Amino acid sequence: MSPAREIIMHISCFRNRPAFRLPEILVTKFPGIALCASTALLAFEAEKIERAFLQKSWLEMLNLALVIGICLRMVSSRSRVFDPGIRFCSKSLLDVAIVLLGTGFSMTGIVSAGPGILVCVLSIVAFSLALTILIGRLTGLSHSQTLLVACGNSICGNSAIMAVAPVIHAREEDIGATLAFTATGGLAIVLGLPLLLPFLHLSDIAEGSVAGLTVYAVPQVMAAASPFGTAALHTGTLVKLMRVLTLGPVCIVLSLLYARKNRQTETHQTSRRLIPWYITGFLLMITCRSFNIIPEALLPVLNTLATTLTVMAMAALGMSIDIRSVFKASGPLMLTVALSLAGLVSASLALMKIVT
Repeated sequence: MSPAREIIMHISCFRNRPAFRLPEILVTKFPGIALCASTALLAFEAEKIERAFLQKSWLEMLNLALVIGICLRMVSSRSRVFDPGIRFCSKSLLDVAIVLLGTGFSMTGIVSAGPGILVCVLSIVAFSLALTILIGRLTGLSHSQTLLVACGNSICGNSAIMAVAPVIHAREEDIGATLAFTATGGLAIVLGLPLLLPFLHLSDIAEGSVAGLTVYAVPQVMAAASPFGTAALHTGTLVKLMRVLTLGPVCIVLSLLYARKNRQTETHQTSRRLIPWYITGFLLMITCRSFNIIPEALLPVLNTLATTLTVMAMAALGMSIDIRSVFKASGPLMLTVALSLAGLVSASLALMKIVT
């Protein structure tokens, strides 16, 4: 064999090694990732415009990214070249974002608040989960959408739905429809609480607690509680963070239940990860934050990164949704969301009347 031919063979073998497949994978996913990033940037700018004209962001970047993604899917015939990157953003990037969200929570504040508030939060979350599952069964809503609504309304809206969805193997159409209707219901609560609570003659602490127990996102809690004073604002934020911390245990329980179900139906399965890695990472980040392992200067960076990845995932989800399939199940889903939120608000008000 000639030296030139030998060199060519060595180069060919070297290029076929697995290490050289990574750039090809990145090139395959890049168009979809760039599209999701552009949509996330557009959602960010849309929220800024919303704040400028309305003084508040009634629809956050997460919801705006979802809406923009759905609109893009409706008005354009997307090329298949974007699909790998969109799937990557809606799954892998979302998993990383959920892990990073754990850096925003610490057990220190919960311990310092005392057991009373924690018991109230756990009681309301458990009641709302059970009530929503019952309502979903009565309305004929699918099992997966019932669980998505239950976790979204009871815990933290979009983030809970996106975290639970892969655990229960929910379809993208079910996820998108649930996000759309729960976002609408959550916005109604944000707008309605400042109008309702003054007529109930509750204390500032109780008003803040109701906001923390019922509203989805932390910024929305702040918007709903701020009209009632600083004490209500601080209490509402703390209660809300306690609700978010129940996401980990709920996902673990669902993971164990679904793993058991899969073992019963899949006879050839030999091993299975019981708890998704991102839930383990989420709890690990909370632990690191609680013991001050993560430098304070790094926390804003991680929080910004988590938000960015989550918005990109929401944009990807929107682009994966066929809006026609969403409205096919609108009746039972809308009824379940509405009744679930009504029960959550009523139970929170009743609890605050009892304990204050």
